[in-house]
This record gives sequence, structure tokens and C-alpha cells, in this order.
Amino acid sequence: MEMLLSLPVLIGLIGVALLFDFLNGLHDAANSIATIVSTRVLRPQYAVAWAAFFNFIAFTVFGLHVAQTIGTGIISADIVTPQVIFAALMGAIIWNLVTWFFGLPSSSSHALIGGLVGAGVAKAGLPAIEWSGLSKTIGAIALSPATGFFLALLLVLIVSWTVVKRTPFAVDKSFRRLQFVSASLYSLGHGGNDAQKTMGIIAVLLFSQGLTGPEFEVPFWVVLSCQTAMALGTLFGGWRIVHTMGSKITRLTPMQGFCAETGGAITLFGATFLGIPVSTTHTITGAIIGVGAARRVSAVRWGIAGNIVIAWIVTLPAAALIAAFFHWAVGLIV
Repeated sequence: MEMLLSLPVLIGLIGVALLFDFLNGLHDAANSIATIVSTRVLRPQYAVAWAAFFNFIAFTVFGLHVAQTIGTGIISADIVTPQVIFAALMGAIIWNLVTWFFGLPSSSSHALIGGLVGAGVAKAGLPAIEWSGLSKTIGAIALSPATGFFLALLLVLIVSWTVVKRTPFAVDKSFRRLQFVSASLYSLGHGGNDAQKTMGIIAVLLFSQGLTGPEFEVPFWVVLSCQTAMALGTLFGGWRIVHTMGSKITRLTPMQGFCAETGGAITLFGATFLGIPVSTTHTITGAIIGVGAARRVSAVRWGIAGNIVIAWIVTLPAAALIAAFFHWAVGLIV
């Protein structure tokens, strides 16, 4: 373990972690509000405030299993140093900014995991990787959008059969109200899974400095700070990605928006309780494609969806390479 940091440097690193959390909320605001905005149930400025509130209160619902996975289950806590944490965060932040600029809904979660792997390998080679936790997370890359897809598809079929005798106007009116519930649940799942990733980063940094006792734990002030940073990021919104998620993949009705958000929320709730750091972006994209495909296969703009999948595949190695570069560069300076 490296020498202890001075207080200003430690505060600076925590600030960088909270900046990532803020950008995570900014980048992933679309996940929570794209459907409710595209169906015109809520105006964007109200939708982000609604989502930010449920992002913040998520810590009252979920445990801290995802924070535990990020803190100790991706790379070994024994090799974590301030240099590793800084490099991992820079890898994730820079990749988030690149994908945000181009309007690509890549995964902030997997950017962070890629950053951790890249920095950890740069520090200690392949033995730094905790393969059980990493393999579980990589498996979720495929499983979370697939689960969102099938749940949303199933919900559309069930709901369509249930309301078959009702007029389109009556169905639309009912599901405009129900979308408030589904958007709330999805925002709750988003805040519960994504904010915990930064909690894990800050907690393992404090642990590496001997500031949290002999066992890994997440102090309550870290929980509150991370939930606040994510909620503020969501409040500012990521409008480029909202447009891609809400209208470019497929056009949505309020009923379809409800099914997409509910299918995505069920997926996130399950993953968070199991301590699996999944991508909220992957999950809601899979769900949106599911409701589009339920209408007809041609309703989905598969070219756009394909570009998004490419961004997913590239995220882990790209963030890892950026993090490894920063670890090397900091080593030259310090």
C-alpha cells in the first residue's frame, strides 16, 4: 500500500469521483426520461426533476451490494492506490464525454469497470483482476438488455390483450398516468444501481488509506454525496442522448413507454438486489427495442440500434486503454 495522501489530494480525488457520478447522471438521464419525454407525457424540464428526485431517494430502498462488487469485486482491493483510482476515473470520464458529445448511449457503468480493469492491470498485471466479479459483470452486458427486451415484449403482449376492447383514446389516457409510476420505478432502479458504483470507488479509496477500519465499508456520508451528485447530473439532463433513446430507435406510445420502463425497472431491481453492476443504458435500450419489435420488426431502426451495440462493445476496452495511459502518465510525473 502506498504512502498516505495529504488531505487536499484525498479531497481532490473524492471530487473527481463525484464528478464522474455527476456525469453519470448527466449521461444517463436519458435512460430515465427518454420514454416519458418522447411520448409527451412530461416536458423535459419536469421529467428530469421527477427522475432526479427518485435517483436521490434510491438509497432508502436498496442495500449496498453493488458498491461492494465495485469496491472489491472487479480488481483486488489490496492493489488499489490513489493512482489506480485516479486513472480509472479518468478513463471512465473521458469515454463518457466522448460518447455524450456524439450522442451515443454507451454505458457509464462499463466505462468505470473498464477504467478499473485498465488501471489495475497497469498497476499489477492480470493478477489484479477479480475474475469472478468481472465475469459476472461482463455476463450482465448481454443479459441485462436481453432481459429488458423480453420483459418489455411480454408486457406489451399482455397489456395489448388486456385492453383490446378499449378505445385507443381511453388506453392512451390511462397509460399517460401509469407512465408516472413506471418512470419513477425506472429512475429508482437507475439511482440504486448506478450511484453505488461511485460509492464503491470512494469507499475503496478510503479503505486503501486506512480511513474506514480493517473491513471494507461504505460510510453514510459517501452514500448521500453520491446520490446527490447523480441526482444533480440527471437534473441537468443529457439531451443529445434523450433524442437517440426516445425517438431514433423507435416511436413510442404511452402504453409502449410504460412497458419499456416497467420491463427495465424489473431488470434493474433484480440486478441491484443481487449486487450486479449492470448498465441502465443497455437495459432501457433493450426494453425500447422490445416494445418496438412487438409492434413489428420494421418499427425498430436496426441501423441505429447496431451503432449503439458497437458503442457498448468498444466501451470496456476503450476506457481500459485510457485508464492505463493515465496510470502510466501519472507514474512519470509523481
